[in-house]
Amino acid sequence: LWGGETLAGSPGHWRRVGTFRPFRLVGGDRVAFEPWRSACSICWELGIDWGRHRPEFTDMQRAWQDASSTQRTSSVGRLFDAAAALLGLVESVTYDGQAPALVECAAGAVPDRSPLPLLGNAEIRIIDWAPLVLGLLNEETPVRERAAAFHATLAATILAEAQHQRSIDGTSSVGLTGGVFQNRPLTERAVALLESDGFEIVLHERIPPNDGGLSFGQAVEFAAKSTAA
Repeated sequence: LWGGETLAGSPGHWRRVGTFRPFRLVGGDRVAFEPWRSACSICWELGIDWGRHRPEFTDMQRAWQDASSTQRTSSVGRLFDAAAALLGLVESVTYDGQAPALVECAAGAVPDRSPLPLLGNAEIRIIDWAPLVLGLLNEETPVRERAAAFHATLAATILAEAQHQRSIDGTSSVGLTGGVFQNRPLTERAVALLESDGFEIVLHERIPPNDGGLSFGQAVEFAAKSTAA
């Protein structure tokens, strides 16, 4: 399941040039309502033992270790879910997007941060979310500061991706789309960084940035490819 993608091009001619490091999840659709599952998964990917307080810990870890029982994703929304659990805000929710909203509400003033590092030198840039996890687990720092740093690091990473693509093909326009851009601190910080570096920003106005806009995007893509043909 894709997520956290950097796409370059135009309708009918998109290229996938960057993505977030994938991780394995257990539980299917339940992961959207049980953020602790995402928290366990990303911690286990890093060799961190988190989640033993959960009664389902042993069974889930056994399932996670069996790759055939998991699904791989690079979703930033699931990283927000994990952040909510690791910050101690919530471990189970009643609707998809509730956990990320709590992380948004918990954040204080968004500071300056460095972008996330890359893994290897593959043709598609792979962004490593590991530093986010280490920051979220640092209980010596207040929750509001950890939540703010989480947003700030993601925004700085968006800028770094845009700068890299500009160095390759002269890109000057950046569109921000996907459910995470319903998040005000992330979007406002990303826009401020991009605009200060000379990029033109395209944001959603009439079509929602989350899954509600998928069918419209599919229609645009189909029309573009049909015209080209």
